[in-house]
Amino acid sequence: EEWIRRLKRAQFANQKIQIFKPTIDKRYSDMNVVSHDSHSISCTPIKTPSRMLNIAEDVQVVGIDEAQFFDESLVEVCQTLANRGVRVIVAGLDTDYLGKPFGPMPGLLAIAEDVQKVHAICVKCGGLANHSHRLSSSKKLVVLGEKDVYEPLCRQCYNKAVSEE
Repeated sequence: EEWIRRLKRAQFANQKIQIFKPTIDKRYSDMNVVSHDSHSISCTPIKTPSRMLNIAEDVQVVGIDEAQFFDESLVEVCQTLANRGVRVIVAGLDTDYLGKPFGPMPGLLAIAEDVQKVHAICVKCGGLANHSHRLSSSKKLVVLGEKDVYEPLCRQCYNKAVSEE
C-alpha cells in the first residue's frame, strides 16, 4: 500500500515513472502490482535487474516491487540508477520464511538513503508482525502465496509457532 501510494504521488506530480516486478510474481496480475487491499499500478515484469537500466532518459522515478526475488545484481542496478539522478523506490521482504536475510535486501538496505519498515499485524496477538510464517510444509526458499500460504506473526508468536512444528 505504502509503496503504491508513493509511486502514485510521483505520477500525480507529473514525474515520469517506470515500475518493475519479477516475472515470477503472477499472483494477482501479470502486468500490474496489486496490493492485498486490491490497489494496483501498472508495471513491467522482468527476469533480470539489468533490464532496468534500459529505461528512457526522462524517467525520474523507478519503482521495484518484490525485490527479494531478484538476484544480488539488483544492488548495483539501483546504485547505477541513483547515480544517474533517478529516485529509486524499492519494496520487498527483508527476511525469508526462516527469518534469514532475503536475497539482495541486505545490500539494498545498506545503500539506501531512507529505509521505512512497514509491518503487518500479527494474526495471533495483534502486535507488529515482522515475520512471514509459512503455513505449508515446503522447504523451497521461494513459494508464492498469500493468506493461504503465509501468516504475519510477531517475533514471540513466530518463535512459538516454529517451536511447535
